[in-house]
Order: sequence, then structure tokens, then C-alpha cells
Amino acid sequence: MKVTWVLPGGEEVVADVNEGVNLMEAAVANNVSGIQGECGGSLSCATCHVHVDAGWLIRTGEMGDFEEAMLEMADGEVTAASRLSCQIDASNDLDGLRLIVPVAL
Repeated sequence: MKVTWVLPGGEEVVADVNEGVNLMEAAVANNVSGIQGECGGSLSCATCHVHVDAGWLIRTGEMGDFEEAMLEMADGEVTAASRLSCQIDASNDLDGLRLIVPVAL
């Protein structure tokens, strides 16, 4: 599947992502600025914070309570579209997904 990360300056990073890979791992593998994934996807930091493009929000599923709590530590504005990208797994249903990175590093 293809994923597009939109950086704060408007630059886009587009990458092919294998099914089952979480989108934090995919962002780190593709050097997406603003996504660090310091905890390695163990849901103990918020360094993979993204905003899911409105057209895709329902398809990425609902966030869990712990993810919501972790977002309180996130850099950048937390909105109803905020997610931790480590909690979104690539699937064919998400082909074309657009994620907005709220903070540049």
C-alpha cells in the first residue's frame, strides 16, 4: 500500500508499506521528519504523533484509552484527528492513506 506523510512545510514523503507494518516503523524506515518512534512502538511515548487526513479517519479505527492518554504528551496540536502512528497497521484498506505530521524536527 502507499502512504503519504505531509510535513509541516507542505513537502510530502510517499512510500510503499507492506501489510502489517505499523506506520511509525514505516515512517522511521523512510526518514519522515517529525516521526521519531523513541519507544519502538510500545505505546510509551508520543513521538510518532500524526493527524489522520479527514477522509481516512474512520478507516484507521478508534484509538484506545491508553493511546488517548499518551497523546497528552505529544508535541504539536492534538486534535480529533490525532493518532499515534505506531497504533495504525498498514493494510490494503488503507492504500492511499494521508498522514499529516504536525511538528518538524
